[in-house]
Amino acid sequence: MLSKKIEEALNAQINLELWSAYLYLSMSAYCHKQGYTGMGSWYNVQFQEEQDHAKILFNYVIQRNGVVTLKAIDAVPTEWNTLLNIFEETLNHEQQVTASINKLYALTHTENDFATQSMLKWFIDEQVEEEDNARTIIDNLKMIKDNGYGIYMLDKELGTRTYVQAAPLTGK
Repeated sequence: MLSKKIEEALNAQINLELWSAYLYLSMSAYCHKQGYTGMGSWYNVQFQEEQDHAKILFNYVIQRNGVVTLKAIDAVPTEWNTLLNIFEETLNHEQQVTASINKLYALTHTENDFATQSMLKWFIDEQVEEEDNARTIIDNLKMIKDNGYGIYMLDKELGTRTYVQAAPLTGK
């Protein structure tokens, strides 16, 4: 059984993951509108992954006999200045998500909730990957600058990314 503090924190994280999904769907729409269909596709995969993250937490709360409390999702941005700006915002957001998960993990220590600690380990590892992916794209965009062919090639490369269901959901 979850403590009230852990249950509330997990529900807040579910809401953050759903907001993240909404943000990435907005970023996907923006990229498509600008003609960057590969980047739009990349953000659509991000959208799907964030939904998976929310569902993992959702399932976990239920499995631990907790109550899932879904709240309204705040509006997200819909416009960005440059491709570099959108990916810098992505990195910044992922760093905020990492901080939120780390705070949740720290709470599990004070609450002696070893099961939730174990479940959160997957999220901690996932966040390392999320930040690294965004940082790599930022580095590529900085190297490319405004070279149209370079942007075209990066857009094509990012468009090859495919959605893979998160491991904790496989078989559920």
